[in-house]
Amino acid sequence: MIKSMTAFARKQIQNDLGTMSWELRSVNHRYLEMSLHLPESFRVLEVALREKIGKQVVRGRVDCALRYQPGRSTNYKIQMNDTVIDELNHAFHRIGEKLSKEQQINPIDILQWPGVMQIVDTDQSELHKVMLSLFDETLSELNQGRQREGEKLAGFIDDRLTQVKEQLFNVKKEFPTIIQSHRDQLLTRFKEAQVDLDPSRLEQEMVVLAQRLDITEELDRLDIHTEEIQRVIKKGGSVGRRLDFLMQEMNREANTLGSKSMSDITTRASVELKVLIEQIREQVQNIE
Repeated sequence: MIKSMTAFARKQIQNDLGTMSWELRSVNHRYLEMSLHLPESFRVLEVALREKIGKQVVRGRVDCALRYQPGRSTNYKIQMNDTVIDELNHAFHRIGEKLSKEQQINPIDILQWPGVMQIVDTDQSELHKVMLSLFDETLSELNQGRQREGEKLAGFIDDRLTQVKEQLFNVKKEFPTIIQSHRDQLLTRFKEAQVDLDPSRLEQEMVVLAQRLDITEELDRLDIHTEEIQRVIKKGGSVGRRLDFLMQEMNREANTLGSKSMSDITTRASVELKVLIEQIREQVQNIE
């Protein structure tokens, strides 16, 4: 099963320890990139969170945010950083000396400075356990969303690949008619010019014409790439990069088909194939 890189999940719980919620969102990215937004007192969880995400997400940018409001039963105390307070006090006085009049220091300004005041839980082990458990549920919900989106992408791609096969089938079916049509046109021109062409010479010209018109190799390669894409999607896993490479190869073959075209049939088929390939390629960019 393939996964999309785009999804969102949110879980919240409220108990005696407080109200906590996790928000996870993932978007397209070439590699796996994590961005964690945690309250300062819960930075200790970051390593465990990164390990959990890395085990379930292979590619994409994952943004993770924790919101927490302590409950009544949570045992907290306020801890002041005296070193930072002393440095701030010294800095305020030095600034005041350079001004025309020294300003009175507002204690609130000092308390709002990062690192001055910390709320410390005497025992956070139970709280961390609950938070990590809730995170697991949120991450699981995110993955389920990525899988559902991946199923939709697989259906979309399969539909477009079916249309690609139809185009290839039609071109292969009409190819003998295209060759015969050009042969007839060449003979008509010779007759109109009243040119008495040697039969062997005519056959040589037809061989050259057939070589110029030969698109068998391109059609076969497009067939092979189409089957490989279907196989890769059916196999599942982290296949986004491989699919992107195959789409580049298909686009190249479609362009070659168009450059060799000497018929409205192959020209229209080339244009239609490039449209279908581009539609698939846009969706492949969303696959993990």
